[in-house]
Amino acid sequence: MLAAATVLVDIGRSVREAFFMFWVTLWPLILGFGISGAVQAFVSRDAMQKKLGDHRPAAVARASGYGMVSSSCSYAASAMAKSLFAKGADYVSAMVFMFASTNLVLELGVVLIVLMGWQFAVSEFVGGIIMIVLLATLGALWLRGRRVVEARERVSAAGTGTGASDDEHQHGPADDAELQRESWSVRLRSKAGWADSATYTMSDLTMLRRELVVGYVVAGFLAVLVPTSVWQAVFVSGHGFWTSVENVIVGPFIAIISFVCSIGNVPLAAALWKGGISFGGVISFIFADLITFPLLMIYRRYYGTRLMLRMLAVFWALMSTAGLVTEGIFRAAGLVPTIRPTTIAPPHFSWDYTTYLNFVFLALFGLLYWTYRHRETLGGGLGYVRDPVCGMQVETAHAPASLVHAGQRIYFCSDHCAETYDARRRDTPHPSGTATPHQSGER
Repeated sequence: MLAAATVLVDIGRSVREAFFMFWVTLWPLILGFGISGAVQAFVSRDAMQKKLGDHRPAAVARASGYGMVSSSCSYAASAMAKSLFAKGADYVSAMVFMFASTNLVLELGVVLIVLMGWQFAVSEFVGGIIMIVLLATLGALWLRGRRVVEARERVSAAGTGTGASDDEHQHGPADDAELQRESWSVRLRSKAGWADSATYTMSDLTMLRRELVVGYVVAGFLAVLVPTSVWQAVFVSGHGFWTSVENVIVGPFIAIISFVCSIGNVPLAAALWKGGISFGGVISFIFADLITFPLLMIYRRYYGTRLMLRMLAVFWALMSTAGLVTEGIFRAAGLVPTIRPTTIAPPHFSWDYTTYLNFVFLALFGLLYWTYRHRETLGGGLGYVRDPVCGMQVETAHAPASLVHAGQRIYFCSDHCAETYDARRRDTPHPSGTATPHQSGER
């Protein structure tokens, strides 16, 4: 009985820690996702299909910019990178886009500031630039040749299997195309544009809800239950430079086996920082959301096993190197925090700026949700559909994947969602004994 009671107490403490980590980052999450939704709605994606035919400095800069204004979801980023590559973009430039969309986005920086401190937010941006430069220069030496040519043939062949003509998949209905050609300034003054913005926000939150929940819960358990001695065994200390080297190498390994990607790994990073990982190790861990095991399996399906293994080796090396270099820069500038937190989140509610901001942004979130629910009345939704699997808003003109069932074309944010949908369809029995497609989420 005593052991059972102790377990229940530990679980309660861990869940409480997870909740208050979420509470202190609630308003930054709403702010970040709200701005990200607006940027995705008002900035045209047409340019993403062009001017990325090589990985010279100008193309790399454009790919980085496109990534910064895209969704922070690692799965969506990998799907968009694959789509860009299939449509003619240079492979390295497509990977640069993927790196930027998960490491240089606003919502990540805001949550890092609140949960860990401004130094980590700045270091994430600095390290992200370093990693992109390394990818475009040194990484390009290994991510080229016959494997890349075979990968392009692979994704191009997969793209022809959707059942749509090139014109239909690329352009969609005429009304949609006309709306998508409008400038961001015109859309900024329209109710439809803001309705699309709210829908992007809600779709991104829906898509990332699992990563967020898992990230906070796992971080709560790690912060409460894992003793310091365990972290000291995993992350060596007291060996100067070699401590930093070991930590930036082990950090991505923890990310691979944690299965948590996107913004959900920030609470885990806070738990690791409390446990004793080095400053550079934290940065390399956050970078490594692009090599979690589920994403590696997606790369394998997109590009083949050999190129996936090469991507793993190159990405791991780049992430570790960028973390190490970033730590060196910040240590030389005296910006590495010298005091580690004893707690990550407050133990109870208090009437402080966090609580007031949370109430303000919850009210704004209510307005966003109302706008999302009334998007069709406001004229939004033209040229967009929702992925019936993950809930992400997909622009039909640039959907990475689609399927045709019962004469209807259904669009998805990635091949992963398309395959999941198709598997569910096949496993759903029809009253007559045959399978029938799901209709939820279709428009």
